[in-house]
Amino acid sequence: MTLDEINKLDLKTLADWPLPTKLVALGLLCVAIVAAGWWFDWRGGMETLDAAKRKETELRGVFTTKKNQAINLDAYKKQLADIEQAFGALLKQLPNKQEMDALITDVNQAGLGRGLQFELFKPEAETVSEFYAETPISVKVTGGYHDIAAFVSDVSKLSRIVTLQNIVMEPTKDGMLNMDATVKTYRYLDEEELITRRQSSEKQAADKKGKSKAKPKGKEKSK
Repeated sequence: MTLDEINKLDLKTLADWPLPTKLVALGLLCVAIVAAGWWFDWRGGMETLDAAKRKETELRGVFTTKKNQAINLDAYKKQLADIEQAFGALLKQLPNKQEMDALITDVNQAGLGRGLQFELFKPEAETVSEFYAETPISVKVTGGYHDIAAFVSDVSKLSRIVTLQNIVMEPTKDGMLNMDATVKTYRYLDEEELITRRQSSEKQAADKKGKSKAKPKGKEKSK
């Protein structure tokens, strides 16, 4: 059956159509129903299936990442334990608040033991950081080159962490040296100080948050 013959068919005379024509018409009708069903129903199902496949790929990626993290968890725990151990060893080199006077005395005695003459030995105001505090000491000593070098070496060998900064050396008229420097000593904050500092930080954060939420009052219109 040609396309021209199909166009000439009249649905009113459907009962009189020959059997081959009826079969062809039935086939075309089935094709049209299937196409319409795909367009209105199956197409939506295919889109849902594609979305599900994309979600599956995403979940597989997340699963792989979590699996790798779980595999490396023991290694991460060991690294954390090593860091905590190293931090604990470093913390032991910091004196507490009661030991600071003894440390300052040790620095002074290190200079006197090398025969240095202290023209200035002045502890300055303490500066508090997150978990430790540092006390700078302004010093000015006079002595021979080797004696000053030995003093610097002795300070670096103290059991506590002590640093020398801002070193300035000048020769004197009698062949000696003047050394101006800042000696910094460090101590860790005790539990009470840490709690106080934490509470202060939380209060400041709360005050800042409250100020950011406060809205300026508008001027009332006069009636």
